[in-house]
Amino acid sequence: MERISRTKIADLQAYEQFGVKVNVKGWVRTRRGSKQINFIALNDGSTINSIQVVVNLENFDEEMLKLITTGACLSVNGILTESVGSGQRTEVQATEIEVLGVCDNTYPLQKKGHSMEFLREVAHLRPRTNTFGAIFRIRHHMAMAIHRFFHERGFFYFHTPIITGSDCEGAGQMFQVTTMNLYDLKEDDQGSIDYKEDFFGKQTSLTVSGQLEGELAAMALGAIYTFGPTFRAENSNTPRHLSEFWMIEPEVAFYEIEENMDLAEDFIKYCLQWALDNCMDDIQFLNGARKHLYKNEEADDLIERLRFILDNKFIRLSYTEGVEILEKAIANGHKFEFPIFWGADLASEHERYLVENHFKCPVILTDYPKEIKSFYMKQNEDGKTVRAMDVLFPKIGEIIGGSQREEDYEKLSCRAVEMDVPTKDIWWYLDTRRFGTAPHSGFGLGFERLLLFVTGMNNIRDVIPFPRTPNNAEF
Repeated sequence: MERISRTKIADLQAYEQFGVKVNVKGWVRTRRGSKQINFIALNDGSTINSIQVVVNLENFDEEMLKLITTGACLSVNGILTESVGSGQRTEVQATEIEVLGVCDNTYPLQKKGHSMEFLREVAHLRPRTNTFGAIFRIRHHMAMAIHRFFHERGFFYFHTPIITGSDCEGAGQMFQVTTMNLYDLKEDDQGSIDYKEDFFGKQTSLTVSGQLEGELAAMALGAIYTFGPTFRAENSNTPRHLSEFWMIEPEVAFYEIEENMDLAEDFIKYCLQWALDNCMDDIQFLNGARKHLYKNEEADDLIERLRFILDNKFIRLSYTEGVEILEKAIANGHKFEFPIFWGADLASEHERYLVENHFKCPVILTDYPKEIKSFYMKQNEDGKTVRAMDVLFPKIGEIIGGSQREEDYEKLSCRAVEMDVPTKDIWWYLDTRRFGTAPHSGFGLGFERLLLFVTGMNNIRDVIPFPRTPNNAEF
């Protein structure tokens, strides 16, 4: 086979010059045709669009042609021509074909519709489908947008530890890290497990957040962000929960809550505009695919969904005002599954009502009751609320959660004790309030929640390559 440098399909489809020799490599999506001519849809992952390879069967060995089945990997030399058929601009008239990898008849991704549940069972192969190719290309672009946004604004990318000796949220739902023999655990005088002989000499876990360490960096570098994997051992099988997920967490010195809200709004709008500017082919494909995937549910238009966020200024109101609106809705006959009262942690249905029914635009809720928020949030003068902020979106509810952090050493220490957060494990965090404390704020965005919104998928397990959930750590 003549050696010709490979050209990606995404680049071939933008070519203006026809009649040139090209080489294209990829996997067979479909093969159809007559006894004289076959048409092979070849895809290499660089774009949602496959390129059509036209094969004159008289010019090729019959035994080799039998190997060209759905899923097989090919290298094709041919002449790039303008397509006379509909659906594509260019095609390749094959002159030489090499089968790089055969695909036997047990290949599970034959040309037919597959459910999301089935594709999770073959997660090692599902990136080859059009749907997941689109999702994972969008995932890449969203990661690029995040780094670009913060870099352009003078933030520093800061790497916080994955193994930690503290529980940021105080929830206790953490995966332990140990090298000890679990069948021969030693106990101390009080009957507790003795971790002195463990690898780190103390109990350690996988982190649920990089926030606390991020705050340390903000007190030196001014503005930082983390972007990495986080873990939560919550025994939940809902479409909104993963045991391993990715978080983006900026922390900024000298920011108060108002500036934090401005940053969150600018950030999310930047990411969505990036998606429209760089992922339109994949978004348009998913727009159509969702109508078949979710036949029994209303599939909104993805482009309209993104434009809804971009075209509206985020409404800002207090938690107390939000509860009053929800209580009025109930008085007027609206029914919620979960009860609503001042002091309740809002459910997704409450958040979505504020966005979709009442204001019809994104909402940022602030000043939550301190009892339902974390120990590190700055307390308001009323003694009842804290300077928390949650950004609420249509379809999913909360997408960003953040706050102004408590910079007062005494208030922070007392609140940690009140909420049973062991101060012996966060002494270093408290130290920043003793040595040059400053007002500062930050927030967290679950990367997969952003991807749920952009792609329109219904289950968070379908926007991460290899989902980790209770009783599932395959692949």
